[in-house]
Amino acid sequence: MDDRVAKGAAAKANAGETRRVRDAETTRGEIIAAARAEFAAKGFSGARVDDIAARTRTTKPAIYYHFHSKEELYTAVLETAYAGMREVEQNLNLDGLPAAEAMRRLVEVSFDYHADHPDWVRLVSIENTHEARHLAGSASIGERNAAVIGVLRGLLERGVREEVFRSGIDPMDLHLMISSLCFHRVSNRHTWGAIFGRDLQAPEHVGAQRVMIVEAVLRYLRA
Repeated sequence: MDDRVAKGAAAKANAGETRRVRDAETTRGEIIAAARAEFAAKGFSGARVDDIAARTRTTKPAIYYHFHSKEELYTAVLETAYAGMREVEQNLNLDGLPAAEAMRRLVEVSFDYHADHPDWVRLVSIENTHEARHLAGSASIGERNAAVIGVLRGLLERGVREEVFRSGIDPMDLHLMISSLCFHRVSNRHTWGAIFGRDLQAPEHVGAQRVMIVEAVLRYLRA
């Protein structure tokens, strides 16, 4: 076979393989998006793979081709949901900001992400009812989420050096504080509305809550 013919055949084969990989990734992403909506709406126990397939352009056997079980698909949904928050945090480029301003930006982004992704909040709540047994089996979730603790640790150390933060604060405790304040107003918005008659998602309240949470964190850290 002529070298040019051989190279052309190889290039065609490579292009075909690249296209197949790309198509598989697209299909996998569509399945995860559909499953995320289904699991967030109905929980792990209530969601059905048939209904997930109906939300996509694929079939139930195709879903099981990409994800061998409902549990594996659910875990992939959780991993993707957590990855979205972590990717936003990692892309903030906080190194060029003073520590206090960087911390303010991090809390604001956390608030906004929780507010904009109530399905993620619901998925976390659902997984807690299952005592995190699906997340416990994930190979990547712990490593990926450890990144935010590293970011907070770095900001705390920098803030101490800049004499704007006090020393001795555990970054894990700080993460708990930020997450709790941002999470509760979304996860409990329905019960809060029924009990107190206030819509926590109303625009006139969201802005005030955002400022309150940011200032609460910064005052806690203040030297």
